[in-house]
Amino acid sequence: MDMLKGACIIGQSGGPTAVINASAYGAIRAALDAEAITRVYGAAHGIRGVLDDKLYIMDEEDPEELKLLLNTPSSELGSCRYKMKDPDEDETDYKRILEIFKKYDVHYFFYNGGNDSMDTCNKVSKYMQRVGYPCRVMGIPKTIDNDLFGTDHCPGYASAAKYIATSCMEVSKDATVYDNAQITVVEIMGRHAGWLAAAAGLATYFGAGPDLIYLPEVDFDMDKLYADVDRIYATKNKVLIAVSEGIHYADGRFVSEAETSATDGFGHAQLGGLAVKLADALKNHLGGVKVRGIELSLLQRCGAHLASANDVKEAELAGRVAVESAVAGKTDYMVAFKRVMQDGQYTCETELLPLAEVANYEKKVPLEWINADRNGVTKDFIDYALPLIQGQPERPTECSLPRYARLKKVLAK
Repeated sequence: MDMLKGACIIGQSGGPTAVINASAYGAIRAALDAEAITRVYGAAHGIRGVLDDKLYIMDEEDPEELKLLLNTPSSELGSCRYKMKDPDEDETDYKRILEIFKKYDVHYFFYNGGNDSMDTCNKVSKYMQRVGYPCRVMGIPKTIDNDLFGTDHCPGYASAAKYIATSCMEVSKDATVYDNAQITVVEIMGRHAGWLAAAAGLATYFGAGPDLIYLPEVDFDMDKLYADVDRIYATKNKVLIAVSEGIHYADGRFVSEAETSATDGFGHAQLGGLAVKLADALKNHLGGVKVRGIELSLLQRCGAHLASANDVKEAELAGRVAVESAVAGKTDYMVAFKRVMQDGQYTCETELLPLAEVANYEKKVPLEWINADRNGVTKDFIDYALPLIQGQPERPTECSLPRYARLKKVLAK
């Protein structure tokens, strides 16, 4: 295959993670080193940066500052939640993207995100093919929700899982410090997939975690919650509960009182307030016992100080493989992870999945990994998650505080 020469654009989309910048670094470094790629641009705020002609020239960044992206949380290039219409319905955005691609001689496009981002990536790829513009498009996976179809796990999940497990262990110790009765409810992210809340089970497995864990993969029943709490409260005088924000009743309604408060750019309900709602309900049920609701909120996706070394390494690998694969002639794929266990040792390998197969599909926690009482996880989940959270990355510091990347972000003109 003839070498396709041209510039590339790298964009980040959707919710941030502790390691999405490691993927950006893997892609940027590989692109800067690739003979076929003439210039490397970073899109400011994802696809919005392309549409708004706001691109950063990554070639002008200091290499050592770029390397600090490996340990910098959140999306350093900026993110967005922007849903593009189908080109058969409205070509406006696609024509604008093609205009920008031609302006900067862009023939490579790399988009780092979750389900909705892979949908954007797929639409851009198909449009470029339809109009005959040579552009290799690759998706780089990212989501703490771990719900991308076809990949064993997603960059970002392991670090969030490690944060959640560690935080639940710490809360567990704090919640048992007094001799009085206490109920604690910890609300964890996860709209339809319970991978994050399930990570609280790691804390329980190691002796200091939730007594009860409720995931959105199964219907929630308030009376069953009361019965579960009554049983444990009768013996321990204390109960620690972990709940996914997306738990729902049998009729599909979210338990969260804030389910209709707003939606994001893709029409998803913005959930929240569940811990407080359940805490109030349990307080009334138990007749005034002290009940505390805790929402981990954004901390679980930006807690880079508890990142998994495996997660950082694999996130960088995903970005690098995306670029190397595109330069080698691949297009219209997402980089996915494949787990290999040999003699009890975990290793992660990559494979390429067609974008059309992963866009808009959700991977949920297998029902067989949820216990028979539907209030906890099984050893199978522990065996799945434990290898992912291993390792402590080396973290540059400045006066004992984290030293994050400070990019110049020179705009292209």
